[in-house]
Amino acid sequence: MDGHSHPTTGRPLCSDASQSACLRRYSEVRAATLRLAAPLSAEDMVVQSMPDASPAKWHLAHTSWFFETFLLSPRPGYAPFDPHYGYLFNSYYEAKGARQPRAQRGVLTRPALSDILAYRQHVDHHMRDLIAAGLDAESETLLALGLAHEEQHQELLLMDVLHLFSLSPLAPAYDPNLAADAPAGEARFIPCAGGLVEIGATNDGFAFDNERPRHKVWLEPYQIADRLVRNGDWLAFMHDGGYARPELWLSDGWARVQAESWRAPLYWRPDGEQWQAFSLRGLHPVDPDAPVTHISEVVPENRTRC
Repeated sequence: MDGHSHPTTGRPLCSDASQSACLRRYSEVRAATLRLAAPLSAEDMVVQSMPDASPAKWHLAHTSWFFETFLLSPRPGYAPFDPHYGYLFNSYYEAKGARQPRAQRGVLTRPALSDILAYRQHVDHHMRDLIAAGLDAESETLLALGLAHEEQHQELLLMDVLHLFSLSPLAPAYDPNLAADAPAGEARFIPCAGGLVEIGATNDGFAFDNERPRHKVWLEPYQIADRLVRNGDWLAFMHDGGYARPELWLSDGWARVQAESWRAPLYWRPDGEQWQAFSLRGLHPVDPDAPVTHISEVVPENRTRC
């Protein structure tokens, strides 16, 4: 999910906007990360529940490391907050040197959470000064990438917290008042003629490099549903023996079903004749009208996750 791709040329973040608007955008993204971390205890933030997850504390530090490494450190006179952080909070940027092994981020009980929060304040102070002084085109592009990168980590933080909390026998809710998924409704299939179409991002605005160049592809005629697949649809698939019928799966998927004994989406739990689902709201009955999620948690080998 965390692309870390280079941004491609488009309208810079601060073009056609005042420096105050650019500062506001930076502050909003950074504050949103702290709001997402606010319901977590210090103990919650240090645990790594699986090698493909990262502790919340690491997310808070890594997103600050990005701005410090790529925007602040090249500036004359800037002193890093802590020279050890370059090793601790790099992810996979080979050009930036060695780094803490990904699967061992959860052993980083030090630096303490208070130090990480101080690190964020330090980076924010210097970044605001940098933005206020005016950015050249290259720096604007890096800033846009850094903010998109942090927004990706906001999603990752919640995904990693969900997995962590799902392993607790207490089934804790991250936020019991979090809005539930909107009902998907009955699906209607829309016929599409296909033909020669353009896909990919335009040259207006930010995009990761894997979203460009915009190009033409040929599509055969097809149909597509106007709604997401619902939990009720997936329950019907399960009742029809979907997890026991190899003809419904590609070979890699069927091998994973067998190897991991899949019988329901991840985070579903049997409750007598019914099912409950664990979410960031806690444990609750499966809503048949809500979109189905977590039907496959495999991360493809050709995708990078920070």
